[in-house]
Amino acid sequence: MGGVPLRRPPFRPHRDDVLLAVCSWLGGLLLWLLGLYSQGNRDLLPVWVTLLPLTLLAALELIRRSSPQLALVLATLGVVADQFTRGNLATVIMFADIVYAAVVYGTPSAARRIPITTGMITLITTIGFVAWFRTAEALLFGLIVAAVSFAPALTGVTLRNHRQAADAARLRAEQTALLAEIDHNQAVLAERTRMARELHDMVANHLSAIAIHSTAALSIDTPETSSRALAVIRENSVQGLAEMRRLIGLLRAGGESEEPAAAPTLDGLDALLAQSRAFAADTGLAFALDDARPPGLKLPTPVELAAYRIVQESLTNALKHASPGPVTVALTHADDTLTVTVTSPYDGDRAGPRAPGSGAGLVGMEERVALLHGVLATGPVPGPDGTKTWQVRAELPAEDNSKELPI
Repeated sequence: MGGVPLRRPPFRPHRDDVLLAVCSWLGGLLLWLLGLYSQGNRDLLPVWVTLLPLTLLAALELIRRSSPQLALVLATLGVVADQFTRGNLATVIMFADIVYAAVVYGTPSAARRIPITTGMITLITTIGFVAWFRTAEALLFGLIVAAVSFAPALTGVTLRNHRQAADAARLRAEQTALLAEIDHNQAVLAERTRMARELHDMVANHLSAIAIHSTAALSIDTPETSSRALAVIRENSVQGLAEMRRLIGLLRAGGESEEPAAAPTLDGLDALLAQSRAFAADTGLAFALDDARPPGLKLPTPVELAAYRIVQESLTNALKHASPGPVTVALTHADDTLTVTVTSPYDGDRAGPRAPGSGAGLVGMEERVALLHGVLATGPVPGPDGTKTWQVRAELPAEDNSKELPI
């Protein structure tokens, strides 16, 4: 099936151009009827011939926007032809307007070329008339040529430059607004990610302990086990509720915690491991800390917080998934790098975790390490006795802030 050829829309001149053409032609016709001509001593042609260039220029006003360069070429021929008649002032004025329109609405190359061309024509015409008549009045002819050609071209260039500057400023404003919106969206997304990470790290540990001990209480139905499990559940419920309230207070619009909690540091790892030992009373897990950091080491707060959260999440995962055995947390610092290593027993044949998990903890650890431009590795590794262990190893760039600067 053959395609239907596209038809070009019919020519429709701008409303202002139609009004300009009609008014100019009527004005020129009125001057002709009154016998007001722009030049005399042109009796070689009939008087009515003066209306021909007038009508041509009026018609060209209709295409001053759509075909400015064609209009300028034909208008130039028309104004030259007008010089062999009695002349009409409206014809000359319309020619000046078409020169202006050719610069404003024409191509960039035409906008650069027309002022130079009209300037050269003005200069050459002035020199020619002065050389011919050898009087100062000859300069008036040059002024007339400049007024109808060079001045409109120069005005068009000025307007076009202002329009281009305005368009560029508007484009920059739109781009700035778009970049601001993108930055805002990225900031909101980053803040939501940080909130999700903090919420998980603050609450997931307590909820995991609750899930593990409630499962133990249901599976081992003895008064001693149930009592111990209920005590752990109550303790984690209270702590988790307190953490949630503190977080909600910080997130509430315009609300600030009266006593903002200090960010946890690596000095709190002993308490964190003691808490994990209490949670793991019935799991067969043994927790140990190997802190080989230099004494007096002071690390940046973001590094301390990230390392603490990584250890916290690793211990929570060990409570959920690890087989009975030792869980070791090792800390070393060398070459301005803090290395955090958490190893736990790994049994790939284990039936399932003690408590359900979503995998958000590993994502949170990866995000924290990425923000500090560190390296994170997780997965099973061979143990010293041939058994497999699950290892979480994070290398965090961390300069020692306790080093005194030279005076």
